[in-house]
Amino acid sequence: MEENLISKKDLLDLTGISYGQLYRWKRKQLIPEEWFIRKSTFTGQETFFPRKMILARIDNIVSMKDDLSLDELADKLSSAPPLSKTVISGKELLERNIVSTLVLERFGKPLEAEGKYTIDEVMYLFVIDSLLSSGEMNLEEGDLLFRTLQENSARLEGKAWELFFIRKMGVTSFLIAYAPTELIFDAGVRLVNRITVGSLMEQLRGKLN
Repeated sequence: MEENLISKKDLLDLTGISYGQLYRWKRKQLIPEEWFIRKSTFTGQETFFPRKMILARIDNIVSMKDDLSLDELADKLSSAPPLSKTVISGKELLERNIVSTLVLERFGKPLEAEGKYTIDEVMYLFVIDSLLSSGEMNLEEGDLLFRTLQENSARLEGKAWELFFIRKMGVTSFLIAYAPTELIFDAGVRLVNRITVGSLMEQLRGKLN
């Protein structure tokens, strides 16, 4: 579980923001209170954050703060429609650089039909595109992941979940578990990537705002 958290010190070092900025954004409710996790360490009490979500949120704030005041930014984030209600066209997915043409043509609805996608469908395409573009996954593995997500879409809808992408002796598997969870694998298993729906939502929020 620790690898999914980042300490306050490491967060400030990695992002280049100051202690004052971090807590100013907290006061303005740009960063949720529940993301500040107090834990006991050998040096005493320290503050940690969910790594992927806080990094994505800070990236969103930094990208918008030059054009908006903090109050305007807080209003924008708080007044944005819930992502669960969002419906987006294939054309817009391409224009906003959320997915590539390759992924949309292989896994999406026909472009000529102006297919509309729910946020859950967008997340499935987005995670496949991310893993393909990083080089961690090939197209055949993408097919397997897409089938796995589609076949379990009814069980995942509206739930917090995590995706575990593993390989053992060259064989790929995908495990989906309701979050938060911690899986323990045998020594022969290599965890290629672990993705949470919360981090996906945060990245998508930045692209859709």
